[in-house]
Amino acid sequence: MEAKKNSGIGFFEKYLTLWVALCMVAGVLIGQFLPGIPAFLGRFEYANVSIPIAILIWLMIYPMMLKVDFQSVKNVGKNPKGLFVTWVTNWLIKPFTMFGIAWLFFFVIFKTLIPAELAKDYLAGAILLGAAPCTAMVFVWSHLTKGNAAYTVVQVATNDLIILLAFTPIVALLLGIGGVTIPWDTLLLSVALFVVIPLVGGILTRSSVIKKRGYEYFEKGFLPKFNNVTIVGLLLTLVIIFSFQGKVILENPLHILLIAVPLVIQTFLIFFIAYGASKLLKLPHDIAAPAGMIGASNFFELAVAVAIALFGAKSPVALATIVGVLVEVPVMLTLVKIANRTTHWFPAQSKQF
Repeated sequence: MEAKKNSGIGFFEKYLTLWVALCMVAGVLIGQFLPGIPAFLGRFEYANVSIPIAILIWLMIYPMMLKVDFQSVKNVGKNPKGLFVTWVTNWLIKPFTMFGIAWLFFFVIFKTLIPAELAKDYLAGAILLGAAPCTAMVFVWSHLTKGNAAYTVVQVATNDLIILLAFTPIVALLLGIGGVTIPWDTLLLSVALFVVIPLVGGILTRSSVIKKRGYEYFEKGFLPKFNNVTIVGLLLTLVIIFSFQGKVILENPLHILLIAVPLVIQTFLIFFIAYGASKLLKLPHDIAAPAGMIGASNFFELAVAVAIALFGAKSPVALATIVGVLVEVPVMLTLVKIANRTTHWFPAQSKQF
């Protein structure tokens, strides 16, 4: 029975790339031929955060948070190497490699294809992506790689705190301007929605169910009910995001491809830097995989919001950040497969610390 259940889940996740592609296409088609739907959903927004998308992201994260054992969170400090890998990769390496790779492609390799003024704007969008490590979606990638739930929460939470301090000066430095106005309400609301609320909800649910029915029921009877909720939330989120941006994507097919090239290269590079460092430090796979995913993935909600706030919704800068959303899921799913096939690179270790 258990084997059959796992096989069913495996089949759904095995073809996740196909479902993602279909949802992207569906979103673009809805935006093109049924514009009233994204227009209606667009009304439900606060501080540049789409409430429908926030709800779906919450559904993605909540099942992950159910697995968090507070005792494990307390014990994370016993093995801080994974946190150091995350911090160094995200803040001392990633923004600067993004700048270098994007500059090389936009101003040198693609010089004859992209006018200089547009190249400057695309570079700005890439910088915004590079300075914003993942907050919400990393819980999905951690779930798919069987990451340590408690450790992932701490990795993400500490990165959120660093974002508050480091995002502005790094972006200002790399853009070469005196100051960048950040929509703080958007940032704080995103952190609350995508980390605090689902974490509190998961902890309260976990403690309540275990108290009433016992730990064995929670593990074998309650948690399995949420097996596919994360994936369904992801797919519905993509439909909405691409319904919002369908027109922009259809009007700029070649430049979208050109922007995607350095973003994809950067994603693979950062993943293997963090993943490789974790291997050298002999970290367990359930810490190494999320460490690589956090740096490789982007907090695209923040990047898109800041691009729109600074340069306008129709600007080439905003387009570049939207391309980040376009390539995010297919590339990250590829990295998930790589991580799941290389578990033997890492020492076997208990998920408790």
